Amino acid sequence: MSTDERDEARGSDVAAEPDDANDLRGYHFRQLLHKPLTWVLVGGGSLLLGVLLALAFSPVLGAIVFVAAFLIGLWLTFNLADSRAADDFFHVYAKQRDLVLGGKTSLPPTTPLLRKGDDQYAERTLTGELSPGVGATPAIYTYVTETTDSKGNRDKTYHPFTLAMTDVPECVTNVPELYCQRKSGLRSLEKFEDVFRTSKQRVELESEALDDRYEIFSAKSQDAVWLRQLFSPTFIVWLTETAPDKFAFELVGGTLVAYVRGHHEDTADLDKVSAATAMVASRLRQESGDSAGSPGAAG
Repeated sequence: MSTDERDEARGSDVAAEPDDANDLRGYHFRQLLHKPLTWVLVGGGSLLLGVLLALAFSPVLGAIVFVAAFLIGLWLTFNLADSRAADDFFHVYAKQRDLVLGGKTSLPPTTPLLRKGDDQYAERTLTGELSPGVGATPAIYTYVTETTDSKGNRDKTYHPFTLAMTDVPECVTNVPELYCQRKSGLRSLEKFEDVFRTSKQRVELESEALDDRYEIFSAKSQDAVWLRQLFSPTFIVWLTETAPDKFAFELVGGTLVAYVRGHHEDTADLDKVSAATAMVASRLRQESGDSAGSPGAAG
């Protein structure tokens, strides 16, 4: 079914479940265009501005400004429709998964990703259980970096992520820090880069598939045997074959942040990030529990 056909089908049933944040955008845009107030503001405002400039300067300038103002008005109307469609999607998504929807907010700077940039914020949050016993906060997250050129002009770059944050206090003793990052850069430079790492060490595991996709780091005091047990063959297969595309995670002081790049505002991708976060949290808890119950374990 095309987007237009889907919009038409939902035009008489707004309560139908949208699959993503854009699903009802066309519907809301048509609804806004059917309102007299929209045409008063867009058409009337554009006409008034065009007439004033035509009388003050020239008819040609007035006509150009009228067309430009009219198009800008339609663009603003479309953006309003887009925002309302996203609101609809997230309200339905949260309700159907028994999650609490939150608006724009900050997240605690517990891991490196949440501390990056000159500004950081979550555009939306969803709080609740991702799986039995795994409470978390999925979020549409952005951090912003600012640069200034030689002329003093400032520019902002936005870095979007879809993430989920959860607490795994059981594993603090066993693994205070763990970073499972997507592979980047040249493999030939890895040894050179590692020389300059002061607080982290590269985790070497006997899996080419894992090594091709991820760079894994831990605190230098980390027990290597415990990490090998954590990255069991089953967990490695899941990371390399089942985890979402470009999936990564950070664990610092018992706080797990799992993420993918980009804002994924659709049911399938949000579910994948939530399920992947629950999977990693469960694996950490499982191995921490096994360690606690093993002979010679503390406590």
